[in-house]
Parts: sequence; structure tokens; C-alpha cells
Amino acid sequence: MTEHETQPTAQRDPAVGETRGEPRETHNEAGQDQPQEAVAVQENGAEEVSTDATGAVVPEAAIPELVIISGMSGAGRSTAAKCLEDLGWFVVDNLPPALIPTMVELGARSQGNVARIAVVVDVRGRRFFDNLRESLADLDGRGVTRRIVFLESSDDALVRRFESVRRPHPLQGDGRIVDGIAAERELLRELRGDADLVIDTSSLNVHELRAKMDAQFAGEEEPELRATVMSFGFKYGLPVDADLVADMRFLPNPHWVPELRPYTGLNEEVSAYVFNQPGAKEFLDRYAELLRLIATGYRREGKRYVTIAIGCTGGKHRSVAVSEKLAARLAAEGVETVVVHRDMGRE
Repeated sequence: MTEHETQPTAQRDPAVGETRGEPRETHNEAGQDQPQEAVAVQENGAEEVSTDATGAVVPEAAIPELVIISGMSGAGRSTAAKCLEDLGWFVVDNLPPALIPTMVELGARSQGNVARIAVVVDVRGRRFFDNLRESLADLDGRGVTRRIVFLESSDDALVRRFESVRRPHPLQGDGRIVDGIAAERELLRELRGDADLVIDTSSLNVHELRAKMDAQFAGEEEPELRATVMSFGFKYGLPVDADLVADMRFLPNPHWVPELRPYTGLNEEVSAYVFNQPGAKEFLDRYAELLRLIATGYRREGKRYVTIAIGCTGGKHRSVAVSEKLAARLAAEGVETVVVHRDMGRE
């Protein structure tokens, strides 16, 4: 595992980007300073319902699906969590186990906005980890649908990963890395036995782990690819976040047409002028075809976001017109697309 995702205020575990530090939510700050509430399942006619601490009735169908991600440090927990986040799950990292029932209750009260919750739980919580068994029993009593995903790896693989990033194992103390690994295995032994899904990442890279998670949790639907189509002007510099860059300077510049100069590529006359030029329509057709091929590979490799930059001299005419047409083409093919005109209006 070699892929890392930088978090500015937290330390990272080796090889697969495990975050060490305080509990962190990846979407919003729900569940902090909230008292744990009791939920009872009762009969209401033929329908089972839950009640929160205020007595409000929450339909059974509103209770979110829950996945608990755990396993060995360095085995890929953060990668697995990121994969679920990309699939639309609400992901919370390093949440104390005692707060998991509260998190589920908050999701139940979200009116369907939080239907699936994934929680990363591991020995980073130290003393909080002891509450996990009690929390699992609480969830089972409420009838919450939950699964445990356990990330496993061989001692040799874990030692290599820790050594490659020159970081200690969280449990090794004054001992060696292997001592920390042994202590962690002992702490997690019972949880591993209860896991619904065990993934051995000893010989997997990041993309292969994501593919396994997709296969388990994406269902029959292929994970979505989200695209940002960005127009820009070369004279202002290349976009630093671009994955793909196309140069529209092979087309005549509307800037040299006096009646078109004041307008942008959003203007119908400017757009018509651009696409009436030789090669413009052919470029759009072939580039869209190329993007379909690239998108298939991106999904296969676990990439969910792509930024496509379309440039011309000033980012006002040609790049804007082509970006709009390309974005419309992608949207028509079912790709979630956002259009950004970075330099339009800067001249």
C-alpha cells in the first residue's frame, strides 16, 4: 500500500494512509457533545418503530445501515473508508465506540439524508475501544443492520509498511514494531472473529483494495464518476488540479472578429463561430469518445473525480464554448458534471 492522502492536522499511519489523531467526521460535525439516547423497539400495530429519548417515533425504515471498519494498523482502513465515502456513505473516522449508537440515532433523525453510515474503529481509541462490545450489543438490541469489515495483513507486510514511512506502530511503546503488531492482534482477536468481511491486504495495492470494497458495497450500479470541466487561459497559467488538458488554440480566435470580441464563449454567436471552424466538431466528437475510454479506466482504478481543462489564449472565447458543449455531452451520458470558467472576465 503506497497511496497517501494528506491531512494537514493529523498524523498518518503507514502504507495506506491511516489517520491517527482525534475523532474526525468527513462530512459535518454531527454527534459531538450529544448525550447517548436510549432507543426502544416496540410494536405499533403491524409496524415496528423506534423511539428516541424525546419520545419521538422514528420509523424502522429510517434507521441507517451501518458498517464498522476495523483491523490492523497499516492494513488499509483509511483506504476502505475513503472508498465507502466515494460510494455515498457518511464516514466518521476514529469515533469512540460508545458514540456509535448516538451516531446511528442522529442518522435516523435526518429524514433519510443519512441512510448509510461507516465508522472507523480501532486501537487508536485506546481505552474507548473497550466499549465496542457493549455498543455492538446495544445496536443489535435496536435491530440495526450492521456489518463489520476487518482489514488484515501479514506481519511481514505490516513491518515493511511501517518501516517504509519510518513511523512507529501505535502500540509498540518502547519495543519493536513486531511487538506492537502482536499486541494489536491480541486486542482485535475477538472482533476479527465476529467480522462479516475479512480482507487480507498483504499482497494488495490501493487500487485492488478499492476494487474489493466496490465489489462488496457498490451493488449492481457502477460507481459514479464526477467530472469538472474547466475553461482557462494559457496566458494565466495551467490549472494545477487538471487531470487532462486540451488546447483549443488550433481554432481561429474570435478575438480578431470585431463584432464578437466583446462577448464570451457563452454567447450563441461566438459558440456558432467556434464550431463552424474546420476541426471543431470533429474534436468534440473524438474527445468525448476518448473520455469514455478514460472514464472506464478511472472507475476500474478507483478514481472517482476528474478535472478536464480546456484552454485557449485568454480563456474567454474558444475554451468557454468548447467546455460548455463538452460538459453538456458528458451530462447527457450520465456523468455528474460541473462547469467552471476560471479566467472568463479577467481580461
